[in-house]
Amino acid sequence: MSSANLFLDEIRNKPEVIDPPPNEDMMDIGESISDPAQTAAVKPNPTVSSSVRELLECPVCLNAMYPPIHQCSNGHTLCSGCKPRVHNRCPTCRHELGNIRCLALEKVAASLELPCKYQRFGCIGIYPYYNKLKHESQCAYRPYNCPYAGSECTVIGDIPYLVAHLKDDHKVDMHNGSTFNHRYVKSNPHEVENATWMLTVFSCFGQYFCLHFEAFQLGMAPVYIAFLRFMGDDNAAKNFSYSLEVGGNGRKMIWQGVPRSIRDSHRKVRDSFDGLIIQRNMALFFSGGDRKELKLRVTGRIWKEQ
Repeated sequence: MSSANLFLDEIRNKPEVIDPPPNEDMMDIGESISDPAQTAAVKPNPTVSSSVRELLECPVCLNAMYPPIHQCSNGHTLCSGCKPRVHNRCPTCRHELGNIRCLALEKVAASLELPCKYQRFGCIGIYPYYNKLKHESQCAYRPYNCPYAGSECTVIGDIPYLVAHLKDDHKVDMHNGSTFNHRYVKSNPHEVENATWMLTVFSCFGQYFCLHFEAFQLGMAPVYIAFLRFMGDDNAAKNFSYSLEVGGNGRKMIWQGVPRSIRDSHRKVRDSFDGLIIQRNMALFFSGGDRKELKLRVTGRIWKEQ
């Protein structure tokens, strides 16, 4: 294996995420590019040869390159994000890079129109090369991450696929209806090492909702939190509301809110405290008995706003 290939492998294996340059640099090529916020026209997909795609692929990170695209004196290119990673040495020939921009390749890229990478999920739009990345970050057809919080699951897919995945692979309890009554029991309530306890999926109003209940540390204090997530986008989630209630010994706590989209990670929702939060001492008080066993009954309902 050549030294250049060894060098490339070493760079690629570094766990570093490179973001595309800001849009200001992308526009600095003398081309008029339409507003990416506009809906792309649906038209026949122009053929883009594999050789052109390869020209626009950074040899280090293997991602598509965006302006400024750099090149060495021998014409080898790489993206601006990877340039500092190779210490100003061309990863292909090891010559010094300098500050040469490949304007010709930037103009070639500006002339391309490509389909959204989520085409197989239903997106039929065709987008200019420099607008494609922004569209894909907001595409309504982009897949969802698995909402299961008990493991680092990497499965992605549309909602029907994820519902089947949760049922078959994670063995999540599935319920029909918009009301629920759950009992959570733990023999040692002092063991709350950020452990996720339960995820339940509800089907109602033609949609799916995920009820999370878990224990975690809020600063130095152990607490419990329950919250609902909507299996869909945020704009659709806002059409629904839900309430949660927990109590015992003649007392009760009530939470009412709007379910968060599963576009927001479980951790993001939890760490924003957007749910019913119960301090451990209060949870043990609700549980009754000798306060050595947690016995919480959480009831709730989901409804659609008019």
